[in-house]
Amino acid sequence: MRLTLPSVALATSFFLLASCVGAPEQYVPARGPAPRAVPSPQPSPPPPAPVEWQDRDTTPGDWRYQVDGAGSVALFGPDAQNSLFVIRCDKGTHRISLLRPGVAGTAMTVRTSYGAVSWPAAAAAGTVPATQAIRAANDTALDQIAYSRGRFAIEVQGLPTLILPSWAEVGRVVEDCRV
Repeated sequence: MRLTLPSVALATSFFLLASCVGAPEQYVPARGPAPRAVPSPQPSPPPPAPVEWQDRDTTPGDWRYQVDGAGSVALFGPDAQNSLFVIRCDKGTHRISLLRPGVAGTAMTVRTSYGAVSWPAAAAAGTVPATQAIRAANDTALDQIAYSRGRFAIEVQGLPTLILPSWAEVGRVVEDCRV
């Protein structure tokens, strides 16, 4: 049998290729059941950061505008019978009343994208208990409520905070009182 150069090269290649294979791994039988992995305790999540008023969802409801004998009124709530906040214009005195159902603190804080103001508040006269703040119609904070970026907040100590949309009805009542 005569070996040719290509057959020698091929045989050498197979020999070299076979030498690249490592020794087989040795099988070692396990001694008893495998240890179970113990899950590490998960760290408790940090408490949620307090949500700023402007990042909260708005209070569910809609604004409604009405004209009555004394002036005009904007009512906010889920329906016409259950108002959560009322802005009323008394044209005779050029005063704006802000009413929040429920008697609570002695101050009403209004937060807008311009900042916060705190007004003195008292129990409103009427059949429904409410907290009321009264302002002159030319109070610039009323403009800040009307032009706040999308929403404003009403805070009365002892009552839940309201996050209200700043819709046109608010500015309309304020303007009605200035004429």
